[in-house]
Parts: sequence; C-alpha cells; structure tokens
Amino acid sequence: MNPYAMAFVLVTLNAAFGLTAKQRFELLMVGRPTLRWDRVPERVRGVVEYALAQRKMRYYPAAGLAHMAIFVGFGVLLLNTIILWGRGFFPGFNLFLFGHDQPLGMVYDLLKEIVLVAVIGGASFFVYLRAVKREGRMTLSGEGLVILGIIVTMMVADLLYNGSLLALSPKVGEACVGSAKSALGARPSDGLCEGVRTVVAPLGADAGKSMGFVWHAPASSVIAAALASAAPKTLQLLAHLGFWTHSALVLIFLNILPFSKHFHIITAIFNVFFRNLDKPGRLLPVAASSEAMMPMVEAAMEARPGAEPVGAAKLQDFSWKAILDFYTCTECGRCSDNCPAHKTGKILSPKMLTLDLRDHLYGRAEELIDESKAPKVAPVEGEEAPAADAAPTAELVGDIIHPDVLWACTTCRACEEQCPVMISYVDKIVDMRRNLVMLKGEFPAQLNGPFSALEVNGNPWNLARVDRAGWAEGLDVPLMSDKPDAKVLYWVGCAGSYDDRAKKVARATAQLMKSAGVDFAILGQEETCTGDPARRAGNEYLFLMLAEQNVATLNGYKEQGGIRTIVTACPHCFNTLANEYPDFGAKFEVVHHAEFLARLVAERKLSPKAPVKRRVAYHDSCYLGRYNDVYDAPREVLGSIPQLELVEVQGWNKNKGLCCGAGGAQMFMEEQNKDRVNVKRTKQLLDTGAATIASACPFCQTMLTDGLKAESKEESIQQLDIAELLLESCSEVEGGKSRSKKKSAEASAE
Repeated sequence: MNPYAMAFVLVTLNAAFGLTAKQRFELLMVGRPTLRWDRVPERVRGVVEYALAQRKMRYYPAAGLAHMAIFVGFGVLLLNTIILWGRGFFPGFNLFLFGHDQPLGMVYDLLKEIVLVAVIGGASFFVYLRAVKREGRMTLSGEGLVILGIIVTMMVADLLYNGSLLALSPKVGEACVGSAKSALGARPSDGLCEGVRTVVAPLGADAGKSMGFVWHAPASSVIAAALASAAPKTLQLLAHLGFWTHSALVLIFLNILPFSKHFHIITAIFNVFFRNLDKPGRLLPVAASSEAMMPMVEAAMEARPGAEPVGAAKLQDFSWKAILDFYTCTECGRCSDNCPAHKTGKILSPKMLTLDLRDHLYGRAEELIDESKAPKVAPVEGEEAPAADAAPTAELVGDIIHPDVLWACTTCRACEEQCPVMISYVDKIVDMRRNLVMLKGEFPAQLNGPFSALEVNGNPWNLARVDRAGWAEGLDVPLMSDKPDAKVLYWVGCAGSYDDRAKKVARATAQLMKSAGVDFAILGQEETCTGDPARRAGNEYLFLMLAEQNVATLNGYKEQGGIRTIVTACPHCFNTLANEYPDFGAKFEVVHHAEFLARLVAERKLSPKAPVKRRVAYHDSCYLGRYNDVYDAPREVLGSIPQLELVEVQGWNKNKGLCCGAGGAQMFMEEQNKDRVNVKRTKQLLDTGAATIASACPFCQTMLTDGLKAESKEESIQQLDIAELLLESCSEVEGGKSRSKKKSAEASAE
C-alpha cells in the first residue's frame, strides 16, 4: 500500500466535497428562516423511525426490502471503508479489535460478507426496475444506472480484495523462497516478496497459511477458490485493484451525490429531523389578522424594499427547509404514483413539481447566493426608497411551474403520506396559490362565485343566512343564543346546512346525539363557513375574515360558560377548527362525529341493536384520515352495527385511500380532463362488491354520489353516512321513542 497515494486520495476528494457542500449550504440559506430546533426528542424518534428504520419504504415491499439492504449495507461497510483507508498507511491496520483472527473481527467479517451480497442483490433489483421493467413512477435516467453501477463495483471490489488476499496467503512462501521452477518462472525479487507480505498483512498470524474455506468470509472464500491457480503477482495486482477501487470510489461517489438524486443519502436524516411537527392540517398563517394582512399585500404589490412575501413568487420566498426538500427528493415517484390528479391524467406530478423547482434552484445557484450576500440597504428617512431589485427573468408560476399544476391539486396529502423522506408538497402549492390569488388576482374563473358567496353570505353557494338552521326543523335542536351555557356545540357546516343530501346526515347526527342525552346546541345564523375552501384556494384574506368572525362567536360563548367541545360531521371544518383556529385564539376540544358517535357507542349511550344486513365499503376522507389520523373510529361505528359486513378496497384503503376529488377547493372547480377522480374512486369501491358505500364527509358523499351516477349505479348502490347507518340500527331516537328498523331507515332518508 502507498501512504502518499492514500493521503492524496483522502485530501483531494474530501476537499472537493467540502467545496461543493459549502456551496450547497449557502444555497440552502437563501430560503427564509424557520425555527426547527423544538421538540428534539420527538425529532430524534422520527429520524430513527423514518430515516433509519425506513418505515415508509415498506409501502412498496420489494423495493423497500432492496433499499433497506443497500442502506444497512452502507452502514455496516462504513467501518470497513475506514479500515481500508487506514491500511493505506499501515498495511495491518484493523482498528485494534477487528483483525481477521480476532473474535470481534470474525463476527464483523461475517456480517460484512452478508451485507456485501445483500447490497449487490438490492442494487441488481433496482437495475431490473430501471432497465428491464422500466417502472413508470421512477425517473429512468442513465444517472441512476451509473450510481447503481458504482455501488455494485464497490461491493465487487471489496470481495475481489478479500478473495485475492485469502488466495495469496498460502503463496507467501512460494513468492519469497521459490526456485527457478516456481510459478513465477524465476527467483522472485525482494520487492515482490515484500509486496506480497504487505498485501496479506491483514491476515495477521494466519498470513502464509492455506486458508481453505473461511466460515466468517464465505463469499470471499468462493472468490479465493476461483483464484487459487493464479500466480502471486496476479493475485497481488487483483488485491491492489480491489483495494484502491473501493477506497477511492467511496469518495468519488461522495462527490457525485450533491449533483444527483442520491444527494438524499446525505440530506435525508436532516430532512426528517427538521420536518414540520405541527398537525399536517395546519397551514402557517400569512398574517395574524385580516387587518395586518392588507399592508403586507400592498407592500408586496408595490415591491417595497423589505416587504414580507405573500405566498411564494420566487425561490427565496420558500423556507430553507423547503429547499432542503428539493435537495432530498429521491425521484422514486411514490408521490406521483399515489396522487389522484396524476393518476387521472392531470398535469400535476408532485415529483416533477419538486424536480422542476430543484432544477430551477440549481440553475440560478450562483446568482441566488450572490444576492443573499449582497448588503441590504435601508432607505434613509426623508429620501426616496431605493428601487427594488429587478424581477427574476423567469416567473416561478408560468415559466417554471404551469398554473394548472397548482390548480389540479386536491390537497389530499397522498404524496406526503407516501414520501419516504418526509418531503411536503401541499404547503408549497398553497403558498404559490396564495401569491397568484392575493397579488395577481389569478385563479380559475369557477372560484369567482364561491369567493363572492363566502364573503357575502358565509357559504360557497350564496344561500341566505336565515336558512342556515332550516335543516333542523322539527327536531327541537336549541340555538346557542337561547342556550349560551351549552357545553357541546354541534358545528353543522355549510354542506349540512344547505345541501339537501348533507342535511339528512345533519339530522341523523342530531337525532343520535339527542337519543344519547347529549346536551348540545347549534349556532344557526351565527355560524359561517370556516374558510377552508378559501384558504386552500389561496385566498388567505377571505379565510382570515371568516375565521375572525367565527372565533369571536365561539369565544363569546366560551366566556359565558358554554362550548367546551365542538362536534362536526365535516372533516374540513374539523381540521380547520382543530388545527388552524388556535392560531387565531380559538382553542377548543374539536371532535369529528365519527369519533363522537364511537365514544357514545362505547359508553353505551347509544345501543345499535337492530340488524342492518348490508355489505358496506367505507371510504376514508383525506382530511379525516391522512390529515388527522382518524381511521378506526368510523370503522368502530360500523363494526358496532349487528350483521353489517364491512369490506375494504384492496390496497387502496386507509392511508393509501384515493381522494374523492373535492379537497383544495376542487369541489367548486371543473376537472382538467374527462377522467374524473371521483369516478375512479367510486369504481374502486364498487370493485369490493359492496351494496352500500359509507362515508363520513359531506364533500366525499357528494363526489361519490356523482360517481355512482356516472357509473349508472345510483339506483342499485346506496351512499350513506356512518351516522345514517348507525341511526338505522339504533332502536331509540328522538326523545327515547321506540322505532322499528324500517321507520329508522325512513327517518334517515326524509
């Protein structure tokens, strides 16, 4: 081995990586600051769960196993690489404890041999996916095959080094005391003798002995057997080839990483550690209030120096964590493979959204870094403010990202649920929507009506406020204004208040709550839309107006001793009330009606006794499931009903359930092509053979009902809320009056 050559390799390649890493860090820092040092124990647990144990990789079992083999292999072989680097200076180097003839060294040798083979197997599987199967979700570039080739070469080089070393061991005597008739053809030189002894130095006391099959080096023993007839000089060359190939290729690979998708090998642990620990349903506020937001919008529109961004118009408007997301994308395509918009032929691909932003970032790297280092000159009082920096030559939305990409998103979070390295997408899309809506006034024409209706009448259908409590006629449901100390508020929502189909769900929920003896009330005309559609569509100012009105109402009753718990049947209202309204001063226990009804059944305040002989497929709402992890409660409600058979969509249920297509204000927009998300989801549910489709969201109910109509199944397949099914089974409703199963069913459909 040559210490000068090893020193050159280590210093040169590490220095080269250091320069690249410095540039990547400076580029990272062009993003807006965000504090991510809170809840450190939880962050560390996340690193163990997602980055080290790779929990999400298992969503695709075969690829997950192959990736785990490579990941574990690199972790185990890191020690081996350090040992090899040490041998470049000291031929017998073994970190004192890992010698070939030492107990710990033998155990490590065996583990190393196993993972070497496992890594080759895992890499070969990915070569198959890319070159043979050509997996559509993956980026099938030559770069991926080159990286896999490097990985396999490193493993083979290590086996070649170890195998040559074992094969050379019994030839030490032949090389050093051989005769003219030796395999060398002449008496060997002292140089060759010394070279051979140097190569086999790691074998320690076993050097010079015939090794045969070594139990703790099985793969290398096979290589050694294949090379047994080779001359010492040939084996010496092969050992050097394997040694230097592995030792140098590791650092060459390290230098390639920042320029490839495999940068995630370095950044993934950091990306998981610094992930957002808030509830997924919470979007960060742009401003503390609608009053505070207007000056922000004006300053941003006028491009005043130091103006706070409203949404994201340029790369610098994203946080540094968002840029770290761009670095960390593995290009595996799991996000797009599960995106309902992408699966139905829309222009949106979460993977390509990230890659387009990343490539734009890399293309402007030097310019962005220079801008970030330029001194910020504040205007002098009494003097005209300096002109704002020239706008970037490329518009983020328009030149880099097509607007239809943003408006195709249902904000369902399927992409984020599937991403193995915890990249977020919805926040970036909403931020770009915010900029379009608030500063440029650009949004789909179909949203004009809902925006105006929300502002005027507090509901997206522009129906009269005075009709908001009309759904409860005949149920004797009290208003909070008449009962200000009611501890439970039933938040009906716009759909339950105005949509004819959703009204039946509201009635069923209220009937069940009354039957269970729940002391509750409703707001009636005092309730207005939570603002979810406006916020997800980017109209943050309209959201703030609606939120402030609702927060004032809720806190007003709280001050009077009422409203400790809010129950709602709408997952969108649930998410906004529970996760976003606390930012504006409304902190309550918020419970979805699925959880509330499951609790009432568990406490035996509701007793589903009448058999409901139905085969039911349950559809998970994205805002209930992926946003708030409520999967079991709806199924518990259905499971409590006698003779009801619950079936699941094969492969596409719970956290992988396909979106209904209504989220992100899509409820009020037309889809971009004829392949509709709700129809695709309806077909999945119909494939179960169920005669009833159950849901727990008024938006989902509308979309699935439309899907049944599209499939001409509206007469043969029922679409019911879990509250309606539970009401059908409960023998006592509305003040304790006994009802038959038939009458109960009639009540749910009146």
